[in-house]
Amino acid sequence: MTTTAADTTAGTATDTAADRHAHEHAPRLAFAERVPEFYRAMIRLETAAAKDVDPTLYHLIKIRASQVNRCAFCLDMHTKDALAEGETVERIVQLSAWEESRHFYTERELAALALTEAVTVLTDGFVPDEVYATAAAHFDETELARVIAAIVTINAWNRIGVTTRMTPGHYTPRPS
Repeated sequence: MTTTAADTTAGTATDTAADRHAHEHAPRLAFAERVPEFYRAMIRLETAAAKDVDPTLYHLIKIRASQVNRCAFCLDMHTKDALAEGETVERIVQLSAWEESRHFYTERELAALALTEAVTVLTDGFVPDEVYATAAAHFDETELARVIAAIVTINAWNRIGVTTRMTPGHYTPRPS
């Protein structure tokens, strides 16, 4: 934005078209209204996937998969939920570059993040044995199965959100 001396002195700036946010898109489809039984099943899946998974780890998984899948709605929701539950802004910001910011995360979190990316980006090939073995070294079999369930569930939600173009920015976290 360009301001003149008069604008600066007066403490105001002229609003120009370049200063305004882009138009907010509307969702393509009211998914939950069109297939309520499926939506309720997804909620049950989410509840089952979250059972006995550390909430901090669960948020990291959901945020990272949503970043990879470019699901703006899920990013909005899960970053707000994570912040409301005590996650730091710094760890959320660094999550998109977690491999270069390893010192912000525990070894268990790093193993889960690597597994999240491998499962999310199956177009790059199968989940590498090394990634799986690292995760298996940090989680017992039941915990590992729960982490995989969390990854699968957020990927399903991401695909719904991206396909139906759910609009980000309006989600409010529920009180803990």
